[in-house]
Amino acid sequence: MVVVGAGIVGAAVAWRAARAGLRVTVLDPSPGDGATRAAAGMLAPVSETWFGEQAAVRLGLAGRDAWPAFAAELAAETGADPGLRPTGTLLVAYDADDAAHLRRWLDLHASWSLESAALAPAEARRREPLLGPRLAGAAWVPGDDVADPRATHAALLAALRERRGAAVVPRAGVRLLRDARGAVVGVVDDAGETHRAGAVVLATGWRAAELVAGLPVAVPVRPVRGQTLRLDAGPDVAPSHVVRGTVQGRPVYVVPRGPGTGRGPGATPEHREVVVGATSEEGPDDRRATAGGVFALLRDARALLPGLDEAALVETTARARPATPDNLPLVGPTDVPGLHLAAGHHRNGVLLAPVTADAVVAGLEGDDPPAALAAADPRRFTPTPVRGA
Repeated sequence: MVVVGAGIVGAAVAWRAARAGLRVTVLDPSPGDGATRAAAGMLAPVSETWFGEQAAVRLGLAGRDAWPAFAAELAAETGADPGLRPTGTLLVAYDADDAAHLRRWLDLHASWSLESAALAPAEARRREPLLGPRLAGAAWVPGDDVADPRATHAALLAALRERRGAAVVPRAGVRLLRDARGAVVGVVDDAGETHRAGAVVLATGWRAAELVAGLPVAVPVRPVRGQTLRLDAGPDVAPSHVVRGTVQGRPVYVVPRGPGTGRGPGATPEHREVVVGATSEEGPDDRRATAGGVFALLRDARALLPGLDEAALVETTARARPATPDNLPLVGPTDVPGLHLAAGHHRNGVLLAPVTADAVVAGLEGDDPPAALAAADPRRFTPTPVRGA
C-alpha cells in the first residue's frame, strides 16, 4: 500500500498497517510539517464538545480511549516517549458572560453523560495556583489529557524506518494511477517515479481534494488557518494542568509539557514548553503568523495566567487545519476501488490518529471500522454510490 501524507495521521496509519504485516510506502516531502507541526496535542473530546455534534463527541471519546494503548505500543517499540500525560483539563471563565457560557457548556456535558464538574474559583486556584485573580467561573474535566504531537510523530517515523517492508520517501504524490477498471493502483510522485500498490490512502490534510480531481469521489476538505505559540517557561510560571478558557467570548488554551521540555538560552531541566493557541481563520495555508493573532493569544493567555508574562516566546507556528462541512473526518474506503481516505480531521488530528489508523487498516483488510467511526465514512458526501467504477 501507499500512504500519501506523513503527518501524525498518515504516519499512524502507515505504522499500524506495517504492524499488520502490510508492505507500506509513505510519500511526503516534509513529514510532519503541516498541521501536526502546530498542534498542541490536547486529547479533549469533552472540553471541545459543541452543541449538535454528538457524533463528533462519540468519535472523540473513542479516540481518547485508544491513546493509552497506542502510546504504550509505540514507546515499547521505539523507546521514545510520546508525551502522553494525564493532566486533566481546567475550564475557566474570565467574566460573567464567559461564566454563563461555561454553565451552558456544563449543562450540555450533563445531558450527554460526559464527565465534568463545576468548581468554585477558589477551588480552581487550589488546583492551579498560577491562575489570575480575575476568574468568574471554572470547571474540571478529569479525562481530557494531552500528548506531545511532535514527539509522537518523531517516534512514528523512527518506528517506520526500522520496520522491514516500510519506507518513508521524501517525495510528494502528484497523481493517482488507475487501471482499466478504474481502480486506483498506485501513485506517481513529483520526481516521476511510480509507486504501485494494492491500495492508496490519502492522508494529505486539506490537500486531499487535489489528488482526486476528476474521480467520482467527493472530498470537501478546506484549509482553516490556525496559529499557535510556544513559550519557554520556568517552574514558577508554567501551569501544571491544561487550561482552556474564554476571555470576553474569545477561546484560548494553555498546554504545558513536562519538565525538561523548555528551549532556548537559559532553559534548565525544570523548564517546560508551554503551547498557547489557537486562532481560527478561514483562508489559505500561507504559514504567516500575524501580529494581531500573536497579540490576541498572548493577551488572553496572560489574562488567565499572568505569570506567563515572564516566559520567553520561542516560536510562532501558523498552519492550516483540514476541515469538512460537518466537522467530521473522512476515514475509510471510498467508492473507487483501491482508494481510501484519512483526511479532514480539523482540530482533532492528534486525538483521532490512533482510532483513524485502526479504522483504515480494518478497511484495507475488508473488516468493518469501529462503530464510532461510522459517522466518518467518506462516502457520506457522494450523493449516489458509483458502482463498477
